[in-house]
Amino acid sequence: MNYKSLIAQNIQKHIDMDASQIEKLIEIPPQPEMGDFAFPCFQLSKVLRKAPQMIASELVEKLDKEGFESITVSGPYVNFFVDKSVLCKNVIEKVLEEGDNYGSSSVGQGEVITMDYSSPNIAKPFHVGHLFTTVLGNSLYKTYISQGYKPVAINHLGDWGTQFGKLISAFKRWGDEEALEKEPIKEMLRIYVKFHDEAEKNPELEDEGREYFKNLEEGREEEVMFWNKFKDCGLSDFQKVYDMLDVKFDSYAGESFYNDKTDAIIAEVDEKGILVDSNGAKVVMLDEYNMPPCIVEKADGATIYATRDLAAAKYRKDTYDFKKSLYIVGKDQALHFKQVFTTLKLMGYDWADNCIHVPFGIVKFADKKLSTRKGDVVFLEDVLNESVSKTLDIINEKNPTLENKEDVAKKIGIGAIVFTYLKNHRERDIVFDWKEMLSFEGETAPYVQYTYARGKSILRKFGAIEGEVDYSKLNSKEEFELIKLLSNFNDAALAALDKSEPCMISRYVLDVAKAFNKFYNNHSIAATEDSAQKNARLKMVEATCQVIKNALYLLGLEVVEKM
Repeated sequence: MNYKSLIAQNIQKHIDMDASQIEKLIEIPPQPEMGDFAFPCFQLSKVLRKAPQMIASELVEKLDKEGFESITVSGPYVNFFVDKSVLCKNVIEKVLEEGDNYGSSSVGQGEVITMDYSSPNIAKPFHVGHLFTTVLGNSLYKTYISQGYKPVAINHLGDWGTQFGKLISAFKRWGDEEALEKEPIKEMLRIYVKFHDEAEKNPELEDEGREYFKNLEEGREEEVMFWNKFKDCGLSDFQKVYDMLDVKFDSYAGESFYNDKTDAIIAEVDEKGILVDSNGAKVVMLDEYNMPPCIVEKADGATIYATRDLAAAKYRKDTYDFKKSLYIVGKDQALHFKQVFTTLKLMGYDWADNCIHVPFGIVKFADKKLSTRKGDVVFLEDVLNESVSKTLDIINEKNPTLENKEDVAKKIGIGAIVFTYLKNHRERDIVFDWKEMLSFEGETAPYVQYTYARGKSILRKFGAIEGEVDYSKLNSKEEFELIKLLSNFNDAALAALDKSEPCMISRYVLDVAKAFNKFYNNHSIAATEDSAQKNARLKMVEATCQVIKNALYLLGLEVVEKM
């Protein structure tokens, strides 16, 4: 039962407001004694020309009380206390009936959402910083699907740009063919770092790199040969990481895909009368928007990120006719996207308002700074493997006889890292702390996964549920608070999409795990003598496990049956 919808329809009978608007205003009170749901009357004050307190008092007298233990007034709020036995029965049965689909909806109605995320640079390592965009995008992608949308996951690979000219120059001077075949990313990083070291002594190398890239743009045979080699080798390395994370994409159309589309986009910007010459470069002036110019073509005739992003945005609109187009890219690129989106708007494309930058913070280690140019990077594959290894050490210490230890260690170890990126607001920076990350206590993935395993252990212990089930006997505070949380899963998923914040789901599943453990620590199922009450409690445990599994799936994590 959707109580928010029920309340909204109840209120709509007595005020002139759309039910969907009313539903958006309904709140969950911070304390249980304040009610299960609350409707604030502030917005009605201007329309009805009465004090919110008076509106609340008059409204409560008119409302239908069916399905509620009571409806009361608290200042400007109408507070709703639901019938606990009805709620418990409806929620648990709905969870168990819908199973893996619980928490889903059709609210998206098949609308297309294009999502640009992960997008590593082919010539550079896939390091810990790239995981942020990858897991944010993957979680939002799964959540959009769960709510009836049709998301398109785009890996806009950094497979074009001046860095390839530099890499060609570096490889011709210092490259090792055998090393490139064996460990492509590490070899490309080695020569890339050496290029920048040498360029500090000999600045002419930078010009050479730019010349090689210009030749690449013009399709010169040798440069294209090197570029294909670097791209193929780099992609094979990245795929190892994607396989570990179980991340897939619908499109790998990177920057190079738009190379033959940039002339048309430059011509179109020019036709719209907004392209001007600036010291030989072609730019769109954005002074009135308090932004520097958007460079569309450099003085040497080469394109730039903005050129390709303009072409990509138009291609995606023409190809997918998206409702929204998300760019899940670090917050340091905020100005770039403002320039691109504003330029699209100046070109006459109102859909530019639906192009949204979803920024996120940076990843730090307490004892080092990361820099690709200097070679100070932490390879993501190494971090994932280390997490799995550390988890296996913990398992060997605490539960050495556990079956499928390696598989369990992989799910927990990788899940621990992914959850660390998703448990807080995305614009917060992350500082790696292995001890905290892999802890089975506190706000971590292992804690949630352990809660799931504990629930499954209880269900295995008692076997199939037989006999009467009396949900009215789930009447303790701990039981009711847990079931209320289970009922709010879809709200958490929708909130995550509304704010592009997977942490709304991670915080939710942490709350579910905490509530379940609070129930478990206060009420012994084994000691429950009333069989109908015991069965109801077991059904609640089963429903809790299902919700935890569904929530973790939306975050990109797997559950483990035993730990």
